[in-house]
Amino acid sequence: MAIAVTHFTDPGCPWAYSARPALRTLEWRFGDQLEWEIVVIGLTEDAKQYEDRGYTPERMVSSWPVYHERFGMPFGYQVKAGVSATSRACRAVMLANEQSHELGEAALSALQLMHFTTIEMLQDAAAIAAALDQVDGLDGQAIVARLDDADVLERYELQRSRARQAAGGPTEAQGKSASSDGPVRYTAPSLIFTAPDGSSLEAGGFQPIEAYDVILANLDPTLRRRARPESAAAVFEFFSQPLTTAEIAAVMAEPMMEPNTGAVLAKLQELTAEGKLVREPLGDDALWRAAV
Repeated sequence: MAIAVTHFTDPGCPWAYSARPALRTLEWRFGDQLEWEIVVIGLTEDAKQYEDRGYTPERMVSSWPVYHERFGMPFGYQVKAGVSATSRACRAVMLANEQSHELGEAALSALQLMHFTTIEMLQDAAAIAAALDQVDGLDGQAIVARLDDADVLERYELQRSRARQAAGGPTEAQGKSASSDGPVRYTAPSLIFTAPDGSSLEAGGFQPIEAYDVILANLDPTLRRRARPESAAAVFEFFSQPLTTAEIAAVMAEPMMEPNTGAVLAKLQELTAEGKLVREPLGDDALWRAAV
């Protein structure tokens, strides 16, 4: 039986976005031995919450180079027209995830990439729909049309409540919780790993891949571990969604070693020249997908 992974996240969180390389590495190593569940946090319901905390578009963009230099994910540096609440994007992810986890993950990725690499606003309905329309199997307009339905709001509030139950647990003990709107909540990305016997271990907030590795080794030492891929081409045989350079480099990295991003980038460019990959410029980097 698979280990259940509860993934508390929010498309507006730069830490959740920066953790994508580690999460892709988990997926590569353990595949269907992990059964993922996305739970959206709902960091803000109104943009004024960010404004009251002193956030401005200029302040937010000025922090992006720190994340890029440290973790490698692409960012755009255009100053947006304003700051965005994350509630509507969270509900869009939730609705996509209700169709399938794969679509939920793809929706999360699409909205993160839109938020962190373009001038589009995360709370804008048209921008949400356009981002989701890039995902095969999703109808962005249909999802946006449902965002304010009573039943959707009810399910969303249940997810927000689940995300606000971190008081007294390992995440709070490690200083990785928050209480910006009252209850002690999980920060993004927090992962709870639950074994078939009900035992669980928690990795609150942003963590390195080694933290997840230790948790899984303790929960189930019998898990099969896929060795790192021998080639960049092998990565695209496993993953169906497009990937950033940082995600590919992390999956290909030697255990306990920093990703060799330069060498991986050179190989990706070579595969693109051969017509095997397609490179899409994205912020200060690129998104790579297998050529059709």
